[in-house]
Amino acid sequence: MSESVQVLIVDDQSRARQSLKALMTTWPRIQDIREAASGRDAIRLIQASQPDVVLMDVRMPEVDGLEVTRLIKLKWPQVKVIVLTMYAEYEADARKVGADAFICKGEPPERLFATLEDVMEQVSDTSHVSAIVQRR
Repeated sequence: MSESVQVLIVDDQSRARQSLKALMTTWPRIQDIREAASGRDAIRLIQASQPDVVLMDVRMPEVDGLEVTRLIKLKWPQVKVIVLTMYAEYEADARKVGADAFICKGEPPERLFATLEDVMEQVSDTSHVSAIVQRR
C-alpha cells in the first residue's frame, strides 16, 4: 500500500469544506484531514502541521487562494498544492504561482483522486531522486 497522506482543505465556504472532507475520507491513502476557512488560517495550519497536500480554493476574502499558494510554494515547496475552484479561467494564474495541479470543482471525484495520486507520485519521485543524490 502507498504511504498515507495528510490533506488540508482551504475554502471559505463551510459546505464546500465539509463535502470535500466527506469525499476525502473515501480515499484509502488519507491519514489526516484538516480544514481552513481562510488563507490566513491555512498559513497558520501549514506552519504547524505541514500537510502533504493542500486543496486550495481561489476566491476567498482577505487573502485569495492564489496568493496563499504563492506563499506556500515560497516557504514550504515540498507541500503540494492542488487548486480546486469553480472558475476555470484561473488555471494559468494558478500555474504561475506554483500550483502543482488545477481542477474545477465540477469534475468527477475520480479526477480528484487521480490528481492526488499523480501529485503524491511527484513527492515519491522527488524523495527517490533526493535519496540517490545523497548516496553519491
